[in-house]
Amino acid sequence: MDKQRLQVVLDAKELAEIQRYARQQRMTTAEWVRQALRAARKAAPGVDGKKKMAAIRAAAHHGFPAPSIDQMLREIERGYQGPRE
Repeated sequence: MDKQRLQVVLDAKELAEIQRYARQQRMTTAEWVRQALRAARKAAPGVDGKKKMAAIRAAAHHGFPAPSIDQMLREIERGYQGPRE
């Protein structure tokens, strides 16, 4: 695996906080940062915009039953009012 070095500039307070987190988990600061970056990548959206738009366009070709806008607004308003007694 080809490894590259990444330099990140942090203020002293932020670095001290990250170092404290790393010590609490018994790992080096570098390993803590690597794991944090991996977690951030996993949490990031995985589908690009073109694929999302293609899915929306494909779905738009289907017909789904829907009420008129007036009926839909009445149903929404009833939902805000809570259950009837």
